[in-house]
Amino acid sequence: MRIITLNLNGIRSAARKGFFDWLARQDADFVCLQELKAQVGDMARHVLNPEGYYGFFHYAEKKGYSGVGLYCRRQPERIVEGLGIPEFDAEGRYLQADFGPLSVVSVYLPSGASSPERQAAKFRFMAGFRPHLDALVRAGRDVLLCGDWNIAHRQIDLKNWKGNLKNSGFLPEERAWIGALFEGGGWVDVYRRLHPEAEGEAYTWWSNRGQARAKNVGWRIDYQVATPALAARARRAEVYKGQWFSDHAPLSIDYDYASA
Repeated sequence: MRIITLNLNGIRSAARKGFFDWLARQDADFVCLQELKAQVGDMARHVLNPEGYYGFFHYAEKKGYSGVGLYCRRQPERIVEGLGIPEFDAEGRYLQADFGPLSVVSVYLPSGASSPERQAAKFRFMAGFRPHLDALVRAGRDVLLCGDWNIAHRQIDLKNWKGNLKNSGFLPEERAWIGALFEGGGWVDVYRRLHPEAEGEAYTWWSNRGQARAKNVGWRIDYQVATPALAARARRAEVYKGQWFSDHAPLSIDYDYASA
């Protein structure tokens, strides 16, 4: 079972950059998308349902903003849109597809980089999201949460960690929150399980400022986070950098798991 996650920074922009041509060659079972920056009326037919996939989307109410999506090889038994938190459900940040014992989720945590107000919103999201994560663990299903978490967990997860200790995405409170998920919270950072010491090759996002991408001054903020039994079946992970579809790179992970 192959699962890909990518923050598109605009699905129409990514399409113009060749994302769907690349996707057609990947043989993925699930594709988790973040930051659609589109509403249903903006979506071309091949974007709503690429050949071989069923598409599902949770759009933001605000035009040109946020939104998440899922491409699935077959129809899920259930789709869940949102977390039941109106403030963030209006921003289109959570989409879950259930198949038998398996749940695949596309999630997009807020960024707090633009203002103190947005950082406060990010903290509210984190506080509301944790009980939901705990409930997913208690349900006993195989669950995979894929997406842009907008948090780098450890020093090896970004190039300039010393310079970002007081910046959103690497704040002590954010790192402690995501660390608690991986250290006793019932969740596994799947890429780190396969590549515990990887640094520069693990980065998934680069600022558009300066020469960040050319110099690989990046961050690892895109994750596949799984319940332990599913994480143990991960066999191969790759951050694809052969083409650029957005300011993020696709993270692909293969699992020894019968695809839904």
